[in-house]
Amino acid sequence: MNLQDKYRQLEEFNAKAEEGGGKARNEKQHAAGKKTARERINQLIDSGTFNEIDKLMTHRNYDFGMETQKVLGDGLISGYGKVNGRLVYVFAQDFTVFGGSLSRANADKIVKIQELALKMGAPVIGLNDSGGARIQEGVESLAGYADIFYNNVISSGVIPQISAILGPCAGGAVYSPALTDFIFMVNEKSHMFVTGPEVIKTVTHEDVTKEELGGANTHNAKSGVAHFNGSDEDQTLMMIRELLSFLPSNNLEDPPVKPTVDPSDRMEESLQEIVPADPNKPYDMHDIIQNVIDNKHFLEVQQQYAQNIIVGFARFAGKPVGIVANQPAHLAGVLDINSSVKAARFVRFCDAFNLPLITFVDVPGFLPGTSQEFGGIIKHGAKLLYAFAEATVPKITVITRKAYGGAYDVMSSKHIGADVNLAYPTSEIAVMGPEGAINIIHRNGLSPEERAKAVDDYREKFANPYKAASLGYIDEIINPRDTRKKIIDALDMTQNKRKSNPPKKHGNIPL
Repeated sequence: MNLQDKYRQLEEFNAKAEEGGGKARNEKQHAAGKKTARERINQLIDSGTFNEIDKLMTHRNYDFGMETQKVLGDGLISGYGKVNGRLVYVFAQDFTVFGGSLSRANADKIVKIQELALKMGAPVIGLNDSGGARIQEGVESLAGYADIFYNNVISSGVIPQISAILGPCAGGAVYSPALTDFIFMVNEKSHMFVTGPEVIKTVTHEDVTKEELGGANTHNAKSGVAHFNGSDEDQTLMMIRELLSFLPSNNLEDPPVKPTVDPSDRMEESLQEIVPADPNKPYDMHDIIQNVIDNKHFLEVQQQYAQNIIVGFARFAGKPVGIVANQPAHLAGVLDINSSVKAARFVRFCDAFNLPLITFVDVPGFLPGTSQEFGGIIKHGAKLLYAFAEATVPKITVITRKAYGGAYDVMSSKHIGADVNLAYPTSEIAVMGPEGAINIIHRNGLSPEERAKAVDDYREKFANPYKAASLGYIDEIINPRDTRKKIIDALDMTQNKRKSNPPKKHGNIPL
């Protein structure tokens, strides 16, 4: 074989690997409204920056005639490239090759990428589109999954891990995405479930479609398993790029600063009117958030799930932060099981990756009722309390209206380590609302006139921020119009914060 033949052979191998499952299968993928694995990577990664690893790897299985069916790359594309000029690692399952099923060789490729990402301190992104374990390989395939899960856990809190579900994801395959930080799904194209509709019908006799059981809408709105959903693959992949723009590459770096022309001392007169004088009237907390962050750019996380709490990423003076806010427009902003868990996980992510936490508080308490108590609201509410108390990043809290009872403590109060606690003149910091308090204080009953006077007295004494300010629990009572400037000043003041919790293997969060 001469020199030219050797070069030609390499070209042929590369071309073969790039064909995936072949023209017919690629066309079938397109007909299903899905991109091929290579097209997905090319769209996600900055143009011309992708370097493929293990392009020519094949499976090592000789059972069930598999020795005659070898495809270069073996149905998984992996490598590294850049997103917005920053290093990322990526792997994409190729549904056109053996239905994207996971072989031992596939797993080895993913494990190599995970280990490189951990070593180099860069995010890892998995593009999932797979029929599950490769049955012909039996336990080898299962072992491969477990190796991937192990790396997910070891990498957790060290590098950002992102999963996109761009097709089916079933059985053991769902646990790797579940261990990562964020899950993206595509409406009507992605499905995640531990057991599919057929198994459920056999075992529990329930009739359920794939879409109802594990579609993007189900996991974004009902189960809270997913964090984002796009109308198509293009939008979903762009959302991943947007998310990465807020995140540091690893836990030892600061999040990327983006220049902004939005003035730090911008006053927002409209904020003076947003919180109503009537404490029982709802308003939309988004109106406050949008008016104080840079350029009204807010990337909300789990937007359709537990809408009584808002979590997401924004910037102040160009610096990324995590925002947690009660939403009085939904269930009056109460804390319940789902909202506590949603916010707790978000707070812990921000703390792991050096994102300061800005908390907007308007919370009447925890949701009462048997379903909440039987569901373990005590344990689940404690998760949020734990997360805020454990977090050592800068913590800045703004009480806009109600901060009642234990929920006041939980929502990043001064007592659990917030650095700067601000309150609007409309805020009410008390054990409970005036009516409820008077019912308990004067159990023996009062005449309607006496009751009205007692309620007014209680409101005057406690339904305001001045008692808390007199005790130093609130650092400053501010005009709403000054919110942006006060938050940016507080972020500047806390940027060199040094705080570490006592050395330990890890705490025992109430799971």
